[in-house]
Parts: sequence; structure tokens; C-alpha cells
Amino acid sequence: MAPRLQLRWRFLLLLLAAHGGDSRSPEPPRAADYDPRLLVGAHLKRDPEGDQPYRRALRCLDMLSLPGQFSFAADRPQLHCAAFLIAEPRELLTIHLDQVSVDCQGGDFLKVFDGWILKGEKFPSAQDHPLPTADRYLDFCESGLSRRGIRASQNVAMVFFRVREPGNGFTLTVKTDPNLFPCNAISQTPSGRFTLVVPHKHRNCSFSIIYPVMIKIADLALGHLHGLQQKKPSVGCGGTGDFVELLGGNGLDPSKMAPLADLCYPFHGPAQMQIGCDNTVVRMVSSGKHINRVTFEYHQLEPHELENPSGNSIPESCLSGL
Repeated sequence: MAPRLQLRWRFLLLLLAAHGGDSRSPEPPRAADYDPRLLVGAHLKRDPEGDQPYRRALRCLDMLSLPGQFSFAADRPQLHCAAFLIAEPRELLTIHLDQVSVDCQGGDFLKVFDGWILKGEKFPSAQDHPLPTADRYLDFCESGLSRRGIRASQNVAMVFFRVREPGNGFTLTVKTDPNLFPCNAISQTPSGRFTLVVPHKHRNCSFSIIYPVMIKIADLALGHLHGLQQKKPSVGCGGTGDFVELLGGNGLDPSKMAPLADLCYPFHGPAQMQIGCDNTVVRMVSSGKHINRVTFEYHQLEPHELENPSGNSIPESCLSGL
């Protein structure tokens, strides 16, 4: 299986099984009813042969990681379905509803969400996303085809659907576009290198890695004052408007994760930390006064590294018991 597709299915499925959604989100699929390998075993190709767009059937529980056209047709009542969409971190997703045949009056629904939502937790969090939560949904049963598509604000999105009548379903097209200044993103891979840049914007940006990882901060620039670097604050980062924090947890929402480290002064690394959580987030908070930049590398921890953590590791309370 390609490393790009090795998202931690057990993390996703445990969240799905314990889902406690908010009032606007339908219930995702029950994990026990599905082979978990379906999430990552779609045999997707980044470069399909020929000039025709990639096409395939959509499953009730699915993960899509490339552009194409996907069709769902119920062969029996499908009550709790969801598709997770993910592109490269430097891409934006657009989901377009081409054809829809669902019985909204009979209890069917089809909704697109700008981000991921699992166990009532959202990525990006409400603190980091530019839109209010209610505006992050496209509800076909409310808007019909008058609003056919949704442009995600980052590289992940989600489709919820319920189709009771066999033969009913829908077709959607997924497209990607380059994102020159990616803010929020989830990594497709267990290892990589990424530079997060926030140029003179008052916003928060989170990069999520759904693996226990060793992370190395290679470079951090938090603006300059008259050509001089900012001074290191005496205590923490609470008094600064620009900083980077490392977060860890077993959920999806960065605002509900434990802070592991704060970085609030420029430096040239490397500085590294071993984080045994199911989800690690590099989060940049920017005041908008500077061009802030952080470059980091990460790789998934091997079993022996989890069993024998290094000296520069997070507390045991963050280690997953999976």
C-alpha cells in the first residue's frame, strides 16, 4: 500500500464508532459494520492513464485522495454513510454535485462539510477556520442544485449521506487547485517536510499529522522589529501575538488537544520532540504584523520508539493505548 494512503484507519474508525455529533451533523457510519481497510485500500492512482478523468463507484464508508468523478447508488437502505476527502497539503478541494437522486422528504440527506468532523470534533477547529460552523455545510435538501458545489478552505472535506431507496444515489466531481499559502492541512503521509507561512494575516493555522511522530523544527521566523529579531520572552508565550505551539491528543480538534511546547522566538534548529499521541498538530498563531514561517520535518514512530521513548518526549499520559 502506498505510504501516501496510509492514514491511520483505526484512529478514524474509533472516532466514528464513538461519534457524538453536533445538532447540524448527521451520524457517520458505524465502524463495526465495515472492513477498516476500505478506508485506505481504494487502489487510487494519482495519474490515471489517458486524458479521461478518473471515475469509480463510491462506497458507503470511503476515503478519496485524488480528483475524479465518483458515483454512489444504493443497493439497499444505507443509513449512515460518509466519505472523507483529502488532497495534498498544498492543494484546495472543490466538490461539485453533478446528479442527485435522493428522497429528502423521506429522510434522505446529502451534505458536504468544509473540513472533517469526527466524534463531534472538527478540523479545522472553530478557532482556526475562517467561516462560522453553520456556513461550512452545503445541505442539498435545503439548497437543491442552486448551489452545486463547495470550495473547501483546506485540503480536507467530508460528504455525509443517507439513501434509503435502492437505485437512488448521486454523482459528484472532486477537483483540486494549488494553494499558494496553505493554512490548515492534514498530512496524507506518515513522514514529510512542510513549511507553514502566514504573510501579514491575523489568523491561526494548524498542520495535523494523524500518527505518533518524531517532529523536528528546522527553522522558525516570527517577524522582525527594525531588522532585529524579537527577543525571547521571559515566561511562556502568553504575552506575544505570534508564536507556534505543538499540540498532542487522540482527537481531531486542535482546540481540544494538550499543549506540549510553545515556541515564541525565532531560531534556526533543529529542535526535536517525540510525540506518541494519535494526532500531532503544529499550530501557528499570527497577529498579522509580520511574515511568520516555520519549517518542520516529521516521521512516524516505530514500535520500538513508542516502547522506549527518548528523553525529549511527551508525558506518558499522551501515549495511545491502541
